[in-house]
Amino acid sequence: MPSTAERLAALRERFTVPSHLGQAMALLSWDQSTHMPPGGAEARGRQMSTLARLMHQHVTDPALVELVESLEGDDLQGDDGALLRETRRQLDRALKIPPELIVAMTRQRVRGRQVWEQARKADDFAAFAPELRTAIDLARQQAAALDDSKPAYDVLHDLYERDSSAEKVAAVFDPLRGELVELFGAIRDSGVRPDTSVLRREFAEAGQEAFAVETVKAMGYDFNRGRIDRTAHPFATTIGPGDVRITTRYQRNFLPSALFGTIHEAGHGMYNQNLPLEHADTPLGSSVSLAVHESQSRMWENLIGRSHAFWQGAYGRLRATFPGVLDDVPLDDFVAAINDVRPSLIRVEADEVTYHLHVMLRFELERALVDGSLAVDDLPGAWREKSRELLGIEPPDDRDGCLQDVHWSWGMFGYFPTYSLGTLMSVQLWEAMGRDLGDLEALVRAGDFAPILAWLVEHVHRHGSRYSPQDLLERATGAQLSAEPYLRYARAKYGALYRLG
Repeated sequence: MPSTAERLAALRERFTVPSHLGQAMALLSWDQSTHMPPGGAEARGRQMSTLARLMHQHVTDPALVELVESLEGDDLQGDDGALLRETRRQLDRALKIPPELIVAMTRQRVRGRQVWEQARKADDFAAFAPELRTAIDLARQQAAALDDSKPAYDVLHDLYERDSSAEKVAAVFDPLRGELVELFGAIRDSGVRPDTSVLRREFAEAGQEAFAVETVKAMGYDFNRGRIDRTAHPFATTIGPGDVRITTRYQRNFLPSALFGTIHEAGHGMYNQNLPLEHADTPLGSSVSLAVHESQSRMWENLIGRSHAFWQGAYGRLRATFPGVLDDVPLDDFVAAINDVRPSLIRVEADEVTYHLHVMLRFELERALVDGSLAVDDLPGAWREKSRELLGIEPPDDRDGCLQDVHWSWGMFGYFPTYSLGTLMSVQLWEAMGRDLGDLEALVRAGDFAPILAWLVEHVHRHGSRYSPQDLLERATGAQLSAEPYLRYARAKYGALYRLG
């Protein structure tokens, strides 16, 4: 039998082909969302299905299974042990999914994305409903194939946040919900109302793009290994170790959409750009979970991008980008406007306090869709009812209601809780960073983001999937996930902005 070192080298080599196939699929998916004409959807679905089938064949190759089994008897430690663990995790999943289901899910994702985009533009939920039914049915089949002993939603959620479950999410959300409702009530009753109309003035798209590019470049997003393009729903994707792309969307009369959306996606992009190169093309070289990923995007977007310290350094540059547009708006008024707390329809444009309520809405509805207690045809009405319950407002149409997010068109059920879990992680990491680096506000005010990014690379990015999400967080912060750091942050920040005493 070959030596342990030789078999480990063979294991890494075997993952090169499926990794490259996955990167080719990412490129095709990026193209579909940014440049592909509508008529290309059917052919794109066949192309993606072919690549998905080939990828599945390589990952489930009996020779790979035999190689993994031989290494499991070698008592591997450190990175080698972590690589074997992550390989076994991927292998076990792949072996349980029939190839024909892989093909069906891939085709649905391409077709569903295209139908969703057209349906949202036309505010036509009925046109999207058949695709959503198909996506739910395929998700249930996937969950049953992976583990029919657990609720389907738990199995699907674990694809994005390992070792989590609906029960664990609810255990975090239930107390958080009560605290947020109380804080929101205090803000509402404070009588303080920032003038948000200043954000709806005329902001030329060219200026928005130039400012956003300059901002994320200063933060550390590497344009030598990345780019920004336009799409209907912003996202970040990795085509390869040196090719990490982000997307955004612009609204001429609403500055925050592109501004904070681009910073958010750049947070994802910087994480991907700094994953361990020595483990590229192996399971160990990927991000560990979606909540950890969201902790990076939400940190840059909110803890930095919406902070008073950031705008002390950046507001002059923003004014210069749009001559005369904001000259009559003092810095404090602008900061108050971008941190205004009030119920809104769109999740990606929600304030930090009500954002979690948007996530809870989707979490509760998608659980019901998956377990069958909510029929697809009843989703628009259920969305309006849940929006009234959690946010106190009702969307006037489905475009800004149940059609606003792309995730379900892609068959991604169980993803939404990671947005809130990641937000909680972001503050916990920020507090730990402050203990190590000292005055973070001074760094942000000066636009000196290099120490912040370096700390994140050291404690999060460079580890890839070496540790579980909870182990990674505990190593970085000294504690398991808790909502309390976020609640401390929210009470302090919004207590000051709304003079809550």
